Amino acid sequence: MADFNIAAVLTPEVALAAMALILLAIGLLIPPSARKGMMPLTAFSLIGVLSYTLYDFFYNPKTSFLNGLYWHDQFAVYFKILFLAAALLVVLSSGGYIQKIPKYRGEFYSLILTATLGMMLMAGAGEFIAMYIGLELMTISFYILVAYLSDNPRSSEAGIKYLVLGATSSAILLYGISLIYGLTGSTQFSEVASGIGATFSPASFLATVFILAGLGFKISLVPFHFWAPDIYEGAPTPVTAFLAIASKAAAFAALIRVYLLTMNSQAFSATGQTLLVVLASLTMILGNLMAIPQTNIKRLLAYSSVAQAGYLMVGIIAESAAGVRGVLFYAMIYVFANMGAFAVATHVSEKQGSDEIRDFAGLARRSPLAAVVMTASLLSLAGIPPLAGFVGKFYLFSAVMGKGYTAIAYIGFVMSMVSVYYYLLVVKVMFLGEGEDLPDVPVHGATKFTMLFSFIITIAIGLYPTPLAQMAIAAAQSLVP
Repeated sequence: MADFNIAAVLTPEVALAAMALILLAIGLLIPPSARKGMMPLTAFSLIGVLSYTLYDFFYNPKTSFLNGLYWHDQFAVYFKILFLAAALLVVLSSGGYIQKIPKYRGEFYSLILTATLGMMLMAGAGEFIAMYIGLELMTISFYILVAYLSDNPRSSEAGIKYLVLGATSSAILLYGISLIYGLTGSTQFSEVASGIGATFSPASFLATVFILAGLGFKISLVPFHFWAPDIYEGAPTPVTAFLAIASKAAAFAALIRVYLLTMNSQAFSATGQTLLVVLASLTMILGNLMAIPQTNIKRLLAYSSVAQAGYLMVGIIAESAAGVRGVLFYAMIYVFANMGAFAVATHVSEKQGSDEIRDFAGLARRSPLAAVVMTASLLSLAGIPPLAGFVGKFYLFSAVMGKGYTAIAYIGFVMSMVSVYYYLLVVKVMFLGEGEDLPDVPVHGATKFTMLFSFIITIAIGLYPTPLAQMAIAAAQSLVP
């Protein structure tokens, strides 16, 4: 595609970067007592950028610039919509929680925006170095956000663990990229497959393994998932939500583009396909089984997110527009289902100071809205009709079965049934637990809006998935005609 109108296609990224710097300056210059307006300011900024990005999806044509360094297509814009929606919901649900942090309150919103900017760069990257820069911008922001509760030993421990393991995964990814460059003389996705050709070699195998391992860490695929439960538990709950939802989607955006554009040569295809099948199967099985004994809601949702990564991998294995459509559709509805669950977890943690599942006892009596939203969100993640998660899993499993991979579809179906068990354990505590000594946790303001909005979208897409499905297929076809 020819280069044109770079300013128009980069408007969301430039606006986000500018707003992140403005919020950082505000946080540094104004006194803490005057920072209560930072949450509404951040939310309105995200709404503005999100509105433009929705317009961008339907009306700005596909293009690339800087010789394919960065792509503007519906695939990238779809993911940008997802990241901005996730960031907006996290900001809205975090107001009361962040207000209780005595210092560095102002920088929180700036870091949310820089992490979102990194995700957007990953989605549009047309070559490995640009992808890596976006990934590091996102990851470095998360290093700080995970360790944000500086007076909390668990948060500090989670931050250190994430830093060490994240740096290791980045090194592995970079080594895989260096092998790709050595084999092909290029880092552009469109040139790597033709540069590799049909000759299989140990170097091409190592490159495949290292790239999948580096991105697999960000996605929390088994066996690269061990960081997730500890980091999710120790991080501030709004950060855990953003980490589980948006950073995972960003890694999938990068992996889909890399895999379908780069690893479609004969040298990569068989190796990459086999690795993906094995990784997806292990991720679905271990993620769901490890979630069963958890007693902490954040650890349970961590293992749940591991299992969800396995379901999303199924769509990539299909190597088709239908498979990519399934990933895009499921990733979007995953934002709202997971955000509903985390909004409730954040609210309960803020009011009760606990993330233990037993402290959700009697939540149906103490906060009916929160209990209903948590129930709908968990059942959607389990894939129970008529919720949106059922439609998403139907798209994923039907796409991979259409390509002849029936075994992995059956594994996904069985593991979805297993997930119903541990999700219903939480529902049982909320509706049948006593909780007489626990306080009421009424929901107000932006948190209430976040819960209601996530709940309504989860129900609405389940009943009428056509508009989102059409957006997803358009985005998939812009990448895989």
